[in-house]
Amino acid sequence: MAQVQTTEKLELRRDISVWGSFTWGFADVGANTYVALGLVMAYTQGASSLVFALAGIIYIMIGLAYTELASAYPVAGGGPYFTMRGLGDFWGFVGGAALLLDYTIDIALFATASAGYLNFFMPYILGRSIESFAISIGPLHNVNYFWCIETLVLISILIWINIKGIKESSFINELIGVIVILTESALVIMGFLFAWKPEFLAMQWKTQFPSLHNFMYGSSLAIISFIGLESISQAAQETRRPATIIPRTSLTLIFTVFIFAVAFSTLGLGVLPWQEFAKHMDNPVAILAKAIPLIGFIAGPFAAGLGALMLFISSNTGVMGASRLTYSLSQFGIISPWFHTVHPKFHTPVRNIVIFSMIAVIQTVLSFLTPHAMDTLGNMYAFGASLGYTLVFIALIKLRFSDPYTPRPYKMPLNIKIGYKGRKVDFPLLGVIGMLGVATILFMVVLTHTIGRIAGPAWILLCFIYYAWYRKKEGFPLFKSIKHNWEKEQIEVLTSAEEYDLLEQYKNALAERDKKRVQIK
Repeated sequence: MAQVQTTEKLELRRDISVWGSFTWGFADVGANTYVALGLVMAYTQGASSLVFALAGIIYIMIGLAYTELASAYPVAGGGPYFTMRGLGDFWGFVGGAALLLDYTIDIALFATASAGYLNFFMPYILGRSIESFAISIGPLHNVNYFWCIETLVLISILIWINIKGIKESSFINELIGVIVILTESALVIMGFLFAWKPEFLAMQWKTQFPSLHNFMYGSSLAIISFIGLESISQAAQETRRPATIIPRTSLTLIFTVFIFAVAFSTLGLGVLPWQEFAKHMDNPVAILAKAIPLIGFIAGPFAAGLGALMLFISSNTGVMGASRLTYSLSQFGIISPWFHTVHPKFHTPVRNIVIFSMIAVIQTVLSFLTPHAMDTLGNMYAFGASLGYTLVFIALIKLRFSDPYTPRPYKMPLNIKIGYKGRKVDFPLLGVIGMLGVATILFMVVLTHTIGRIAGPAWILLCFIYYAWYRKKEGFPLFKSIKHNWEKEQIEVLTSAEEYDLLEQYKNALAERDKKRVQIK
């Protein structure tokens, strides 16, 4: 079999701290509240709290899986890298294509939402609402050119930030992350104390329960908003002492975001009718904050400004994730080595940043040619996330059997011992439950998302055409794997991460394995 060889002179720099790792994830997952609150409530109505809670339970299992894998394999690449190691090159490509769709949509969707929160101030500044800028262009109606231009400006700023370097990019997340967590906590506490009416929540639950179709549609939107742990694993190769940091930050993030998501949806249904959130899909948290007595006149504008910042750094996470994902895929023969280049001064993958941010620009422009840009982007977002998560769970189970020698600083709970090739393997029961849960979400996406079930597979097919062309050109197998020296790769990764205790454990496990093989012979 052919073997890919790479010569690497310039590497990604390990500049991300504990707080930086946490805020990379919180920037993406935490933005769920600011975007998904309106989108999900528009479909799930009085059952929104239940939907966020159910989605959150599946998200917790996804988070536990990523915590195990990212701490065991701390390299750029995330889910597709784990899938490639567990299931082979082809499925690694499928997972990579699915996640790349999500990252480019992430850039477009959250930049659009960030501009939407900025537009909360439009009546105060220009004396007119953002809706007044919508025009018709031939058969196209409700084209909001001004909102589109705002979004493109924000994406341009993000390109510049990410070219400068991960340290500068991470600093933005860290600074804003502190403000966001404190503000969200204050809004939840003040809202429950002074505005929440449990009887109003119960009334909406009884009289405004959604149809089965809307319930499934909204559930898929809720689960795909929990994608920040993928961002933490993407940044693992630039995280200091990842085997120690990643479990701490990931587990903290899982429960922080779960609490906020359920709290905001429950608070919202006890303060305002769900129709208000559906009407203000572009800035739902600002509408909720404005409705809180005593502080609403200040909290509304403040939440709008904060939402714009939060969504800006979430879009920033999409830029980082897309560039690091393609950097990783190119290293292993999935895409061209042309993408495995870092800038000599900034130590960032500049080519990847520019190319995939420009794809996000195209997606942004096309979405604004539809009647509802954010809903269109949310539809496209659904397919890739659920497909990618399903493959990650399968890979986690497979790696427990095929790579039992790699030290796992953290393991998903609820394991049972199974005999396999003379060894006892921890079989992850929670991993199986998580896989079935995400596979159910994928089924709901295909069943209910018209744009998602067309655009998603079309994107995968387009990427497959490139993948087939590149692999054939290089003489690599299409559906089989290139010969990878994973043991050498793992030793280099642990050495680079300065995880010397784990490195020693790994070498000892390999030596014990080799000794047993000699004895058998």
